Amino acid sequence: MDDLNRDDVVRSYYRIRQVLGWLGLVLPVLLIIGGYLSQGAVEPSISDYYHTLMRDAFVGAMTAIGLFLITYPGHSPEKGEHLSDDFITTVAGIAAFGVAYLPNETRMHANLLGSITQQMLGYKLAAAGHYACAITFLSALAAMCLRKFARTAKPARRRIYRACGWTILAMTLAVIVASWFKIMGPEGPQRIVADWMLVLWFEAIAIWAFAFAWLVKGRAETALTRPRKRR
Repeated sequence: MDDLNRDDVVRSYYRIRQVLGWLGLVLPVLLIIGGYLSQGAVEPSISDYYHTLMRDAFVGAMTAIGLFLITYPGHSPEKGEHLSDDFITTVAGIAAFGVAYLPNETRMHANLLGSITQQMLGYKLAAAGHYACAITFLSALAAMCLRKFARTAKPARRRIYRACGWTILAMTLAVIVASWFKIMGPEGPQRIVADWMLVLWFEAIAIWAFAFAWLVKGRAETALTRPRKRR
């Protein structure tokens, strides 16, 4: 591949990563502010915005993220690697669709008929699929940061990618624990999780970590397209 074609490919990767990064940064803020302005309340989790007037923003953003992840080819696996960038991002993209189109528990007063997937699968199975897809989505994004982005990065950026990856994993575990306490825990922990909206903020931090990693990765590769100085 000549320099011109290579630069075109790098710029395409850069645009995809920038779009993914900005979508991730904006999504929690858009949902929180939009939900508060439209309903005067902040929802206890990102997924709960599906059942509000911000449904279109939630589903649209997750669909866009899923499409970009599925169409992102990434780099070929190096020797000794069993999973390619393309496989991991495709899994993440499919899981993003699941998060968007398999709603969590339905609020009957807000959504009497439910979604098509809820009608087909039932409310409980759709909710179980939603949570499974959410965990898969975040785990795949963490794998990209820890195993793929950090692979060829310089030391400073490698530390950023690893910090983002571990943050995503830590927040994913925190969401699972907080959700358990919210549903099945004693009254005291339940009140803490609900009052402080811990699930919402843990999810937001995980999404922001993913977004920051993709923005940094996109910025790093723009250096490859800068004009080379002739000696």
